[in-house]
Amino acid sequence: MPNFPPFVQALEKRDPELYEAVTKVIEVAMKPGALDEKTKVFICLALDAYIGSERGVMALAKRARELGATEEELKEVLRIPYYVSGSRPLISANNAFAEQD
Repeated sequence: MPNFPPFVQALEKRDPELYEAVTKVIEVAMKPGALDEKTKVFICLALDAYIGSERGVMALAKRARELGATEEELKEVLRIPYYVSGSRPLISANNAFAEQD
């Protein structure tokens, strides 16, 4: 069973029905399948970095290390959200020159 984030754990007493639904989705998403657990944690880490979740990044990096992730792997994973978010302004800026191409 995955280790549920504190904001999900808080639902258990406040809204048990929603807690049950949310934890089921987490379990389905994070259970071993075509992707191993470390890869899934890497994806979550990149997404949390993308949305700016500092606590999420800290917790997921810790979990990735527990699963055997190296510092080099973490660096590579964390380059991806920068690439995706950093490219947005470049893509949009190209529209200033669309008629000239």
